[in-house]
Amino acid sequence: MAVLTLAKAINDGLRAAMERDPKVLIMGEDVGKLGGVFRVTDGLQKDFGEQRVLDTPLAESGIIGTAVGLAIRGFRPVCEIQFDGFVFPGYDQIVSQLAKLHFRSQGKVPMPVVVRIPFGGGIGAVEHHSESPEALFAHVAGLKVVACSNPVDAYWMIQQAIASDDPVIFFEPKRRYWEKAEVDVSAEPQPLHSARVARPGSSLTLAGYGPVLKTCLEAAEAAVADGHDIEVIDLRTLSPLDLGPVFDSVRRTGRLVVVAEAPSETSVAAEVCARVQQECFHSLEAPVLRVTGFDTPYPPSKCEEDYLPDLDRVLDAVDRSMGW
Repeated sequence: MAVLTLAKAINDGLRAAMERDPKVLIMGEDVGKLGGVFRVTDGLQKDFGEQRVLDTPLAESGIIGTAVGLAIRGFRPVCEIQFDGFVFPGYDQIVSQLAKLHFRSQGKVPMPVVVRIPFGGGIGAVEHHSESPEALFAHVAGLKVVACSNPVDAYWMIQQAIASDDPVIFFEPKRRYWEKAEVDVSAEPQPLHSARVARPGSSLTLAGYGPVLKTCLEAAEAAVADGHDIEVIDLRTLSPLDLGPVFDSVRRTGRLVVVAEAPSETSVAAEVCARVQQECFHSLEAPVLRVTGFDTPYPPSKCEEDYLPDLDRVLDAVDRSMGW
């Protein structure tokens, strides 16, 4: 049992995967000598060498395209996109090649590529450094999309993603990189594409993923003072979605609030709301509500606290749901 930050948990997970399989490579901007801007890959180039931890040019399309070629040759590349807003020059390679080759080759050419993307706001960064583009990838057939929220999941999920023969977009909540938790590296991990109940309850269901999971847990604790026993579900996997635990919870509580940093329209949160309305209609005691970022470009850092879902906005939604 070790106490790890989320960033160190990913680092240790990468290290474990590289020790287990010499075909695992890491590539990206400043991932080697610098150890990444968030130091997630710190020490890996020193221990595994420049042939396995590659500092690349500032060229996301080149990074992903090279990873596709390496995967065809039997390697398991892990690409780091330095910030969420930097992924778009590589988007064509991801959706046109990486997502399609396994299907195009009728299963003969697997694409075991992981694309790591620090995402979300809350760090006071400039433009293009605080995006939440997960819906753009979750909508693409052929990609798997996951988001860790804590060090335990970070440690195991990165290893499971690397072991997958399908491409995985791995979203990391950058404002939670320094959160700490005990990680049992000998435990049996939860399956990668499964949601989990982070806090049991009976009055209302809160569902979220990535950086807002902590906010949901804080809201559940705060709501105890008002007599509400809130269940919190960490979605963890965004494509494929695992909504069984959400359905089970809503059938007991009758109420659901979905929380996410991304804008609301045509989002992962919107899909969760629609599916619950479809599958649990006769169990609902109130409309399904969502608390999200606004349908605007991400604001300047001075305004981001008003943009991001916070404790007050989540509790307001809880009160509205309980008031029905």
